[in-house]
Amino acid sequence: MAEKNGVLANPAPLGLMGFGMTTVLLNIHNAGIYNMNTMILAMGIFYGGLAQIIAGVLEFKKGNTFGVTAFTSYGLFWLSLVFLLVFPSMFPSIPAPDNSAMAAYLFMWGLFTFWMFLSSLKLNRALQFVFITLAILFWLLALGHFIDGVTPIAGVEGIICGLSAIYLAMAEVMNEVYGKTVLPICPVKK
Repeated sequence: MAEKNGVLANPAPLGLMGFGMTTVLLNIHNAGIYNMNTMILAMGIFYGGLAQIIAGVLEFKKGNTFGVTAFTSYGLFWLSLVFLLVFPSMFPSIPAPDNSAMAAYLFMWGLFTFWMFLSSLKLNRALQFVFITLAILFWLLALGHFIDGVTPIAGVEGIICGLSAIYLAMAEVMNEVYGKTVLPICPVKK
């Protein structure tokens, strides 16, 4: 890993883009625009999954506990989600999770995300928005396994969440490249 003036590069934009783009594409499906397809699954494995895990490992090298926990966890979320969707078709003797199981899975991810949101309260408003909208998304998706009509609403909310992560990623890149605030992220005053 190359260092510039003794400082490691910021891996957060990579992780945020992997999360954001994959989240937007999956939630366009959840909103009912197109069916589940290999494009979503491939994004889930490679950009949502592997790219975020790589970003998490790089955050580890930087000593950022929040970053390593978030990116590695969400990278593994994407890999586990793809596995849950694909594995039952590969091994028909192992049943796919039912609505209750998927709701529990999504609820737990929402709970984890809410705790990460609480940790983000010391960071910046843009990151806080990503985490609170993600917690809401997980809980809406969990609810959607029991109440008809909730999943498309979750899809729209998920598109907003994913776009907010893309905004934060590009803000971090552009602000660093230009050496000034081009896109505000509203840091919390210490």
